[in-house]
Amino acid sequence: MIRILKLYKIFIVQHLKKLMEYRVDFLTGAGSFFITQITNIVFISIIFNQIPSLNGYLYNEIIFIYGFSLLPKGFDHLFTDNLWIVGWYVVRKGDFDRYLTRPISPLFHTIVETIQFDALGEIAMGLILVIYSSIKLALHFTFINIVLLIIAIIFGALIFTAIKIACAALAFWIKQSGSILQIFYCTSDFARYPITIYNKVIRGIITYIIPFAFTAYYPANYILRNGKPLYCIGGVVLMSIILLSLSLIIWHKGINAYESAGS
Repeated sequence: MIRILKLYKIFIVQHLKKLMEYRVDFLTGAGSFFITQITNIVFISIIFNQIPSLNGYLYNEIIFIYGFSLLPKGFDHLFTDNLWIVGWYVVRKGDFDRYLTRPISPLFHTIVETIQFDALGEIAMGLILVIYSSIKLALHFTFINIVLLIIAIIFGALIFTAIKIACAALAFWIKQSGSILQIFYCTSDFARYPITIYNKVIRGIITYIIPFAFTAYYPANYILRNGKPLYCIGGVVLMSIILLSLSLIIWHKGINAYESAGS
């Protein structure tokens, strides 16, 4: 563990050095995420100017769910965004060979090679929306509430990571799986709103198959509607463990099936 932490520190320091050379890129990336979320909030505000509630959920409750959805996704984006390169081009071009020739786990190496600090804009926006909506709704947070929400954010981020690992690993067989990863990842947009507005099929998919509902809706429902913690928070933990275990199996099987490609 100590060796892993030391290696992680080395990779972060090296990436920070690169960021210092391209500060404008970092500010542009962080700003773009911030502006995108503001645009989405404006869109939601326009809708609520026409309707009093959405299937029983008030405007500020929707904002709370939306803001909370940005937190696990943002932390996943911050720490594991480099997995996208595996799905898009590293395997297809044969560049994955370099991860196999070094004395550390290829998965660990892939993940820590890049830290996407522009995700801080996404996380900041999520915190702003959660705090703002909590004040407007006069929500009361106990110490236990805060601890459980932090747990939900951590394990919610692992759900995103697990899906990225599994989808990226498909490239070991089909050479390029970025489009598949994109499709699965975009499904997380459904979790930004109460899942009760969707039909049973979609609710089942985003709850039990691609369980993004556990990254936002259920943890938020625990606070907003006094949902059962065993299901709303425990479900996040359980789903993340199951998905992460399956994704690691797929990854290791993919490594065994990998054949160098490229020209």
